[in-house]
Amino acid sequence: MNPYHTAITKAPVKKFIKPLSLFLFAITISTFTFAQGFHVGLKGGVNMYKIEGKSFNEEFKHSYNAGLFTEINFSPKVGIQPEILWNQAQTRTSTRFKDIYNDGIGELKGVTLNYLSIPLLLNLSPSKFVTFQAGPQFGVLINQDKSLLQNGGDAFKKGDFSMVGGAQLKLSAIRITGRYVVGLNNINDIDNKDEWKSQGFQVSLGLAL
Repeated sequence: MNPYHTAITKAPVKKFIKPLSLFLFAITISTFTFAQGFHVGLKGGVNMYKIEGKSFNEEFKHSYNAGLFTEINFSPKVGIQPEILWNQAQTRTSTRFKDIYNDGIGELKGVTLNYLSIPLLLNLSPSKFVTFQAGPQFGVLINQDKSLLQNGGDAFKKGDFSMVGGAQLKLSAIRITGRYVVGLNNINDIDNKDEWKSQGFQVSLGLAL
C-alpha cells in the first residue's frame, strides 16, 4: 500500500471527527443551558404485546419493562424524555407457521424476545399534572428463543424501529405512564414469506429522583 495514499485517506477522517465531536458537545451544553428542569428517574411496568403475521397467534400477551428515564424541560409545557428500557415481548406461533416454514420448524411453542429499547419522546404538558408523549423508539434484540427453528438460526432481526404515543400523569415525583407502541419494520430475519411486526401497550410506574 502506498504510504502517501494512506496519509491522504486518514487526514480527512481526523478533520471530520474533531468538528463532529465539538458539534455534539455544543448540542449537549446547549440542551442543559436552555433546560428549565432536569430529572432522572427509575420506572417499571407491564407490557401487552403481540406480533402480527400469519405465523403467529395475533393475541396480546403480558410481559414486563424496566429502566431509566430522563426529563429535560425547555419550558413548563415543552420538553424531551430520553429513556433506556429493558422490554420483553412474548408470543406464540400459530398452526400456519408449520405450513409456511415446513423445513425449519420443530414443535410449536411460545417465543420470548428481550429488547434494549431507546425511546426519544417529545413531552407536551397542557397542565402540571398531565403530559402527552410521542416519538421514535429503537430496540436492540438482546436474546431470542433459539429453539424456535430446528437449525438454531436467528429468526428475528436484531433491531426493531417503532413509534410511541401516550400520556403520563405526574403526581409530585410519581410518574404513571400509558403508551401504545407500533413497530414499523419487518422483524422476520428468515425470509420474505411472512411479515412480522410488533405492537402493544405499555403501562409503567416511575419515580423521578
